[in-house]
Amino acid sequence: MSETLHPRPLRLGVNIDHVATIRNARGGDHPDPVRAAQIVAKVGGDGITAHLREDRRHIRDEDLARIQQATDLPLNLEMAATREMLAIALRHKPHAACIVPEKREERTTEGGLDAAGLHNTLVPIVDELRGAGIRVSLFIEADERQLDAALRLGAPVVEFHTGEYAHAFLDGDRERVERELKRISDMAALAAKNGIEAHAGHGLTFDNVQPIVAIPQIAELNIGHYLIGEAVFVGLEPAIRRMRELMDEVR
Repeated sequence: MSETLHPRPLRLGVNIDHVATIRNARGGDHPDPVRAAQIVAKVGGDGITAHLREDRRHIRDEDLARIQQATDLPLNLEMAATREMLAIALRHKPHAACIVPEKREERTTEGGLDAAGLHNTLVPIVDELRGAGIRVSLFIEADERQLDAALRLGAPVVEFHTGEYAHAFLDGDRERVERELKRISDMAALAAKNGIEAHAGHGLTFDNVQPIVAIPQIAELNIGHYLIGEAVFVGLEPAIRRMRELMDEVR
């Protein structure tokens, strides 16, 4: 049977950054992102994602070790391509490190990493991460030039930025939605053909997730802000369960 008829199970990684954002807004220790990580594990999530930013606006350095100690779930550390973040990743040795673009003034990650333009900067970082046994992922646009750069860098995983798709969906622009879906689908197939595992994330919600889930080569979704927002109204556990149900309806 073909992969299209029987796609692999789809993993759900939950980004817990914004639990820490709420904590940091007032100071102190509540709400604790470690408790969020434990809830993800209890509900059956497949991984924890955390972005340690230069300005430490949400996850803090000490959170990383606490998260790793609190659950057996693999930690996916989102990080900028800097020597500071490389040193932190090598010290903590997360399961995976996803290299993302980062600008201090941005509210959230704006678009994918320019892996092609930053090739020379990325080579030593990717090599050192891989040498330490950390699975490297590149957060990129679903673009053949960027995918080719990931292949040349030896990254085993790419995570496609789904922000444009999410914006088109919110705008009700069906033509744009279909165009973005085709772009992501085509690049996911090309990634798989070249031995690269494809993930997806950014802006995914209960309403728009299923068309992305239907792309058979996508192996993992990383979703954070939306789930933490929903948790304000229904609780984190029900929010994650609902997302998992929607994914399972398709895959």
